[in-house]
Amino acid sequence: MSGQKKKWPAETNLAALKSLANALLQLDIQLTKMSPLVVKHPFTDSGLVGIHDEDGSLSAGNLLDDPSVLHSWRENVRQQINEAETAAGLLLLVTKPYQLGYLKLATPYLCEQDAALFLSYTWINTESPNDDPNLSKRSLLAMFRSIAPQKLMDEEERELFQSLDDVVTVYRGVTSYNAQNAKALSWTLNREVAEWFAHRFGQNGTVYEAQVKKENIYAVFLGRNEEEVIVDPERLTGLSQLPEQEQGQGMEISM
Repeated sequence: MSGQKKKWPAETNLAALKSLANALLQLDIQLTKMSPLVVKHPFTDSGLVGIHDEDGSLSAGNLLDDPSVLHSWRENVRQQINEAETAAGLLLLVTKPYQLGYLKLATPYLCEQDAALFLSYTWINTESPNDDPNLSKRSLLAMFRSIAPQKLMDEEERELFQSLDDVVTVYRGVTSYNAQNAKALSWTLNREVAEWFAHRFGQNGTVYEAQVKKENIYAVFLGRNEEEVIVDPERLTGLSQLPEQEQGQGMEISM
């Protein structure tokens, strides 16, 4: 694996991360068709929240209807932010749809180990990270290249990577939702996984096959039972669509 050189800070600047998180806390809550039950915000997925009062009691409130509830909730979250002892603790406070965006803003303040933790965790826990609007495909690839691969993977993943051939066959399943993004960073070593993705949501999607040199694979992730590999999509060769008759319903994947 070759990668771009980046000089990471020797230590994570936790104070700067907390300042960033507190700034994001002040963002307006975005409504959805299912509000107040479902909203969009870096620190809550719902407008209906529990508030910890000063006496330790817990009360329920609606962030959209009561300014005092919104104020109390922000004070609760602010306390959690300020009491966080690690970068990982801060990341866990951020809702999944905003984690890659938080990573983008947090990168200047992270040491390499914490950057690896942020990237691997958010990648595995984000739905369709290849299509996230906060980080372009080019930016994501640059981030993967800038981190030592051994820091991104656990022992089992490193062992699988080491066992790969110099040229690896990979697969990707797409539906009408992401058909335009066939050449993405995320592929799998397991064709049945690709078939599952091509046929989920009841769709009759497409499975692609390609080859990539091992040196252009930047991580192997097993956390979702997908045998996922992160590749440079511009380094794929022999990209082809598997014939329809060879595609099946695939296996069940744990999401």
